[in-house]
Amino acid sequence: MRIERELIRGAGPVAVLRLLQNREMYGYELVEALDRASEGVLAMGQSTLYPMLYNLEAKGLIEGVWREAASGRSRKYYALTRKGRGKLASDTKQWEALVRAMRALGVVAEAPARARGALA
Repeated sequence: MRIERELIRGAGPVAVLRLLQNREMYGYELVEALDRASEGVLAMGQSTLYPMLYNLEAKGLIEGVWREAASGRSRKYYALTRKGRGKLASDTKQWEALVRAMRALGVVAEAPARARGALA
């Protein structure tokens, strides 16, 4: 199931920040990781991801650095900044509160154990 564009606008940036919390990644790698970790729910094309990355970079939440890969091809790797870590912590608390509220309303069921750690 793919979610609507409006929900992606809210969920996408925090998901990207969460993935970059562990290690730096380049754009296509992020596309693949989002699809895999969310079982397709947060799947997005490069035409959606790259504007999001540019926006996060402009806000100082991530930093991009061009590097040559083993293949000899240049890739822009993105890493979380200190400001990005703070934003991720804040957004995580807000998402947890939202999920608790939706669960209390019966909109969200308890997640299976494997799904709770999917982006870890």
